[in-house]
Formats: sequence, C-alpha cells, structure tokens
Amino acid sequence: MSATPARRRRAASAAVIQFDRSRISKALQARTRYKYVQPRVEAEGAGWKIVSPNCSRNIDSAGGDINIAWLLPSGDGRWSLHAHDHAQQRWHLKAGGLTLAQALAIVNDDSTRTYWP
Repeated sequence: MSATPARRRRAASAAVIQFDRSRISKALQARTRYKYVQPRVEAEGAGWKIVSPNCSRNIDSAGGDINIAWLLPSGDGRWSLHAHDHAQQRWHLKAGGLTLAQALAIVNDDSTRTYWP
C-alpha cells in the first residue's frame, strides 16, 4: 500500500523542518559571543528556540539554561526573529520578513547583547 499524497507532503515537510534545525545549529558556531558554551535548538510552537547555558549568570545566578532567540517561519520562506525578555518571561518580536540566514546573522552578531546577555 502506498502513502497518500497528504502523508507524503507531511513527511516531506517534516524533513524540511529538521533541515532548518540543522542549519540553525550549524550557524550558531559562527556567533561572536559566548563561543565556549554549547547552545541547543529546540522545537517551540511552529518554530525553533535557541537555548543556552547562562555562563555570565546575568539572568540565572545558578548558571542554568536560558532562552536566547525564537525563530518562527512565516510560511513564505521568511522568518520572524524574537528575543526573550527574561524579566517579563515572554518573547518580543524584533524583526520579520527575514531569510533564515539574515535572522541567524543578527543572532550571531548581537552587538547590542539583545540575544546573548
């Protein structure tokens, strides 16, 4: 019995989603801040959340994991980039209509310490 067209589309979509996760993880190796920590990429809603140990202890004095950024695909090949407000425990939209490469460049550069506090 062969897969239905809907099942094949779901399987192809899942493969693309996992590919995005790999692209994000690989791109994080080029960041300029906290190169010695190992961030991870986790599913968050329909997008991906970057989580990292808080080595500076600015947010978590115990050095626990903190949310760094949330990348949310818009469905047209573009992405929204969110930063986490640790005081209010919520995400804030920082930019929309970006390619994944543009969003990751912003997170990796982070000259204003918006993402890597």
